[in-house]
Amino acid sequence: MSAEAPALLKDILGTRALETIADAGSAATARFDRAAFVHAASDGLDALSIMERVRHIADALHPALPGDYAARLDVLRAMAPRLTHGFQAIAITEYVARHGLDDFDASMDALAELTRFGSAEFAIRPFLAADTTRALMAMTRWTGSGDEHVRRLASEGARPRLPWAARVPALKADPTLAAPILEALKADPSLYVRKSVANHLNDIAKDRPDWLLARLAGWPQGDARTAWIVRHALRTLIKQGDPGALALIGVGHGAAVTVRDFAVVPVKVRLGERIAISADIVSDSSDDQRLVVDYRIHYARGGGKTAPKVFKLKSFELATGATAPVGISQTIRDFSTRRHHPGRHRVELIVNGRTMAEAAFDLLSG
Repeated sequence: MSAEAPALLKDILGTRALETIADAGSAATARFDRAAFVHAASDGLDALSIMERVRHIADALHPALPGDYAARLDVLRAMAPRLTHGFQAIAITEYVARHGLDDFDASMDALAELTRFGSAEFAIRPFLAADTTRALMAMTRWTGSGDEHVRRLASEGARPRLPWAARVPALKADPTLAAPILEALKADPSLYVRKSVANHLNDIAKDRPDWLLARLAGWPQGDARTAWIVRHALRTLIKQGDPGALALIGVGHGAAVTVRDFAVVPVKVRLGERIAISADIVSDSSDDQRLVVDYRIHYARGGGKTAPKVFKLKSFELATGATAPVGISQTIRDFSTRRHHPGRHRVELIVNGRTMAEAAFDLLSG
């Protein structure tokens, strides 16, 4: 995500949030220095992005909290339930990250308690970087917690490519380090936790696809919760048409089909307008087939270059001899992560990892 946060996102930690945090501190203990906190937290706040504000507010808490570190943790625990937004609580957990490394175990315990108010996934990264083995041992124990927020933190906090978070190179280099966590959560009853496990595995797919495929091949596909995780964990590899990933979800590489009437309309559009993509997929097989249908847009770039991006379209069973229509519409608009350029945009229809048809549209300037 862009380092420059949208105004509304930044406002989550604006002046009103500072007052809420100050109120929580004052309610937690009469010794909380409200004036010191508000003064320090307000200074320079407007120029900061959302995560910069998290760190800034955490530092502003330091002169306001009374007592030694253990006493300060007690105040933070009392403050957390009084906060009104998860990002306010994330600022509380960030205090632990910035000031608690010397009291490792107490800090880890505090993060496990605080995470239900605002995820401690960012705050746990310095502990993983400082002592990966020690942190992962605690996080593995958390997989047995009755609180889904704590179980999710075990997976989410150890993600190799956690967005917005500090990198922990060891996690990216060696996925076996966090494997016990993933194994313990592979059939978790909470969708909240399963989404995190799938995202963690998808991170691994981007750096160690062979490791991931070998690991998932050993997971029991008969459990619906595990099968859900596997499908979502493989989404990047499936978009790439990886035969091993397709095989794990019961899909062959390629399909006995014919694509008819593939079209992208209109063929000339301007920014903000929509395109419609459609086709008929006809079975050429004497057996039913499981199909994964995607489409790839090659976005025009300067100098005649293109930037391809794959989008999901439809997954379904195609009966022998049957014809299935597929289609989708998409608005051509700019995002913070993708800016459009005028020119020819090629579109491919992909069935089970193989390109089956092509078309194009032109994005006009102005």
